[in-house]
Amino acid sequence: MKTLILAILVTFSGSVLAAGGNVKLDKASINPENEESLQNGFKYFNNYCLSCHSLAYSRYNRVAKDLNIPEALVKENIIFTRDEKGETSKIGSLMKTSMPKLYANQAFGTAPPDLTLSGRARSADWLYTYLRGFYLDDSRPFGVNNTVFPDVGMPHVLWELQGWQAKAQEHHDAAGHAETGHDTKAAESGMSIVEPGSMTPAEYDHAVRDLVNFMMYVAEPAKQKRKSLGIPVLLFVLLFTVLAYFMKKNYWKDVH
Repeated sequence: MKTLILAILVTFSGSVLAAGGNVKLDKASINPENEESLQNGFKYFNNYCLSCHSLAYSRYNRVAKDLNIPEALVKENIIFTRDEKGETSKIGSLMKTSMPKLYANQAFGTAPPDLTLSGRARSADWLYTYLRGFYLDDSRPFGVNNTVFPDVGMPHVLWELQGWQAKAQEHHDAAGHAETGHDTKAAESGMSIVEPGSMTPAEYDHAVRDLVNFMMYVAEPAKQKRKSLGIPVLLFVLLFTVLAYFMKKNYWKDVH
């Protein structure tokens, strides 16, 4: 009984962690079979994330093969990291950040975590909401906070794309009812763009969806292949069960 209660508590606490507490998560609606989306996500991660966060359990050539990207293209346009000798990382290298741990500790107080398994530790919806949830907060060291990760310790690295957003200010009408401007989307999210980025909100949402799609792929690269193999395996087991049943019937007919 104690073991059962402990298992329930662990499961519940894990779900709360993944959901980000009581924060309502937005649906990421990713498509792991969309190769173009995964390729875009790979590009965004290397341009904006890999300078601080590594994918130390994934290799460039494995990702290139899975996403059907020519290795020459990856070498020329995607690999920006360097190894311990200061040389450009090779196509077969693990996707590690070039940032020295000492510098990371000085800049951020602690080294940024590896994100290879972040998709499994959290969820697509959590990552999607998190990357869209940065807002201006002068009380924080980097001037930003996050709706699903209060007191976040990292800067908003995608600000050039999204721009800067702030919590929407509530106004009250003559009857005293609260209203949040005339922007329905801002009212629903509780945020408003105060300084536009290079992308429109819709374009930024699409870019984040691609990035999350890639992060979910990296967390378990064989997931889609495993799922595709699952159907024929189950059909084989079903067929074998039927054959085994008739074989058993034929074998035991004289006994009964």
